[in-house]
Amino acid sequence: MKAGKIVTSLSLLGLLAALSSPAFSFDVNSALQNASTAHEHEVVAKYYQEVAKEMQAKQREQKELLNEYENHSYLYGRQAQDLQAHTEALARKYEKEAQASMKEAELHHQMALQLEEQNPSGQRLSVR
Repeated sequence: MKAGKIVTSLSLLGLLAALSSPAFSFDVNSALQNASTAHEHEVVAKYYQEVAKEMQAKQREQKELLNEYENHSYLYGRQAQDLQAHTEALARKYEKEAQASMKEAELHHQMALQLEEQNPSGQRLSVR
């Protein structure tokens, strides 16, 4: 029981640390609304790539935790199955979020390329 509380506490601390990271201070909504050059779209794409990396790291962490719960379920008593199900659901959620972020990053890379092809001089043009 004590090991389960420690693992849960560490997971919560990791989540809080990730949410307070500098990548989350980027105002993506403003950047999305105002992106009109290839460079600006590349910046937004880079943001989404960083979010995807963070989600992949969280997914790996959840997979490791799931492995711990599966291999040592006797340590967690009645909570073992609940912990496994919850951890598995979190891992799937992070995987989906990583995939969605990578799609967004690719979309903005394509917009940047399209702007570059339309306007090699770098003047402000809109894709929309």
